[in-house]
Amino acid sequence: MMLLGLLISPPISAHVIVGELEKMSGADAALVYLRLGCQHILPLGFDHILFVLSLFLLSPKLKPVLYQATAFTIAHSVTLGLAMYHVIHVPSKIIEPLIALSIMYVALENIFSPRLKASRIGVVFFFGLVHGMGFAGALGQLGLPQNAYLLSLVMFNVGVELGQLTVILLAWFLLARPFSKKPGYRQRIVIPLSIVIAAIAGFWTIQRIFF
Repeated sequence: MMLLGLLISPPISAHVIVGELEKMSGADAALVYLRLGCQHILPLGFDHILFVLSLFLLSPKLKPVLYQATAFTIAHSVTLGLAMYHVIHVPSKIIEPLIALSIMYVALENIFSPRLKASRIGVVFFFGLVHGMGFAGALGQLGLPQNAYLLSLVMFNVGVELGQLTVILLAWFLLARPFSKKPGYRQRIVIPLSIVIAAIAGFWTIQRIFF
């Protein structure tokens, strides 16, 4: 019953989750962290949603965006793990503006580059390192149960990936599949959406640096 309550409840506070999870088995705790990882993207991670959507927009095909998502996943898994084991630490006042800048950069590249370049994988990998430290900041506020520390960390990361894949598949079904082969797809969908994303990310950058 405790596991069911945590799985179906609204977003969970750090004090509640760590206290309750210490009473659970490692497997039950891992399921809760899987859910929390998903929540960190959908519906709570609007900045990460915009980043993943920006990755998708430049090419309407699933294969290129999955390559990018794989590079992003490997990178953020590295820094998330290192940060949670206290090997690295970068203050959120540095990471959060960098995350906003990464979103703006990818959105602007979508506007000014008509095709996907091979160098994008390297850029996405670098930004993945940055986003991983952002994930670590969120997970650090929640805490991890000592009786299932590594397993919960891994499951949180898996939850993040499920959230990201959901965004990619929704974008493909709602945008690429019905519209990508029609004339004007880039002019009417890719560029306008990228402009909106770049504007939002630019605002976030200023907000996170100065306010």
